Parts: sequence; C-alpha cells; structure tokens
Amino acid sequence: MTLYLIIVFHAILLESNGGTSLKGKDLLSISDLSREDIRLLVADAVDMKVAGWLSLLSAKTLVLLFEKPSLRTRVSFEIAMRQLGGQSIYLSPAEVGIGQRESVADVARVLCNYVDAITARTFAHRTLEILASYSSVPVINALSDLEHPCQALTDLFTIYEKKGKLEGLKVAYVGDSNNVSNSLMLAALLMGMDFRIASPIGYQVQAEIMHTAQEYAADSGADLFCAEEPQLAVSGADVVYTDVWTSMGQEAETEQRRQIFAGYQVNNELLSLAKKDAIFMHPLPAHHGEEVTEGVLYSPQSVVFDQAENRMHVQKVLLAEILGGLEITSVNYK
Repeated sequence: MTLYLIIVFHAILLESNGGTSLKGKDLLSISDLSREDIRLLVADAVDMKVAGWLSLLSAKTLVLLFEKPSLRTRVSFEIAMRQLGGQSIYLSPAEVGIGQRESVADVARVLCNYVDAITARTFAHRTLEILASYSSVPVINALSDLEHPCQALTDLFTIYEKKGKLEGLKVAYVGDSNNVSNSLMLAALLMGMDFRIASPIGYQVQAEIMHTAQEYAADSGADLFCAEEPQLAVSGADVVYTDVWTSMGQEAETEQRRQIFAGYQVNNELLSLAKKDAIFMHPLPAHHGEEVTEGVLYSPQSVVFDQAENRMHVQKVLLAEILGGLEITSVNYK
C-alpha cells in the first residue's frame, strides 16, 4: 500500500509563530540555540525519522574534519548527508595536521572555498572557534573538549521518543563532568528538565558552564542539583545517564581515574533508586564493567542503541536546517 505523507516540519511539540531558522549559522555550543530552536529540532527529528531519504541537499557537500577517531559521529554524519542527497568528504588527522602542518585559520580559508559546511571533531574547543571565525561557511561542533551539542540534541530527541515529553522530567548524570555532560546539562535545563549531576571532587562542572546552567535553570524554572553521591542524583530520576571515566586524550590518567570513579558505576543497585520506568543512556563507546555494568547496558531499561541510531536522524535535521532550511515536503513511500 502506498501512502502519501505530508511532512509539516516544526509542528509537533508546539505551534510556532513563524518558526526559526538555523540556515547558514554555526553550531559550536548548545548556547547557540534557543529553547524554541531545540523544540523545533526535536519536532523535525520525529518527522525526519519517518521520512527516510529526502533530496533536500542534492547540490551540497560537507567536509568532516576530524582530529579524533570516531565510529558513530563519522558514520552518522556521512549517512545523514547521503540520505539528504548530498555528499561528504572525510579528512583524517594525518591528512590535514590541523594546527601543525597547516594553521587552523588557513584550513578554514581553504575548505570554505570547496564545501558548503565544515563538521569538526577537535581536541580543543578553541580550534572550532578559530575555524568558525575564518570560515565563510557554517561550522558544526562534532565534539570538542568543552561540548558535544549534537550528542545532547540526540539525547533530548531520544528522551522525547521514549517519554513523550521533556519539560518536568528528571535527568541524573553520574560520573566525570565532561563535554557530554556539559551540553546535556545546558540543553536539559534550557528545556525545563531538572538536572542532577554527581561527580567526585576535582571532576565537577566548570565554573563557566555552571554559570550558564544556573541562568538557564532560573529562566526555565528547572532544578539544578550537584552532589558527590550518585545515590542522591539518581533517586527518583526519569533518566539515568553516564559516560566513560577516561576520555580520548586522558589515557595517561586511566588508572588514577578508575580509582577515583570506582563508586560511580551505574549498576543494578544504583539504577533501582531511579523510577521504575526510568531509562538508561550512554553516548558510547562504553567500557564494560567500569562506568556501567553489562547487566544495565543490555537491560530492558537501556535505550543506548536507539540513542546511537538517533544521531543520524537529528544530524539530518541539523544539516537540512543549516545548509538549506526545512520546508514542507511531500514524500512517497511504501
């Protein structure tokens, strides 16, 4: 049976007075987005996941400029661009040597003459800022040491899929306060979600991020709670989230971090303190037996692999918005 689906973007979470457009804009931080932007991106992702392949970006090229290796980020962006009718080019660290073989500014000046957007995965957030300042095409943060906005948007979309709402939910993050938790915290508070984070002393939220988070919480009416004890954060939570204890670039600290974070493992005992219908989330890759047990990672409460798939759908929306803007689209599918 053939169905004709009229996809009306920006129409699921709320009725908008004129909507919003990210066309031609950089996305370096969650702070580059408004509450309305996030609502509409999540709404569009619901439609985009149903729509599948769309010829929205048939004349567009995206470059993936990576200083760090990747599985989900690279594949999800490449497939997203392909499903939108565009193409992508991957540049590995060895091919570019950004900031070493060639200055960041010169790389930006060169690439913006070839492509329509730059997706960059960097060690230093400052690299992204320099790229954006010298590029005439949009720059998208695919991970830096400060933030991971594409992951946070995916997380909110996944939570919305599973819970049917965002505002009023309680998100508990357990572990290292890192780029993933920074973006997730800002996005959640911006959307009126209570956010609780438990980290050991010395690994807590940076002052700059905390200041912005407090502003977002005050504006949305959400509750922001920081503690050292994971049990306090997880108690009564709708979402329990963790990430690796040792990120790329911190390998020399691995053993030290294992000792410090030993009490921050998400296991069945800790997860039982959350609501009975709580979901478990992790951006992957997971270190089995460290930050999470296999029993939790593969449990019915885990939405980790749905979360991984959703990277592609959310990034399709971002690319369509940034490179072309979304319009009402007619899709014919079986």
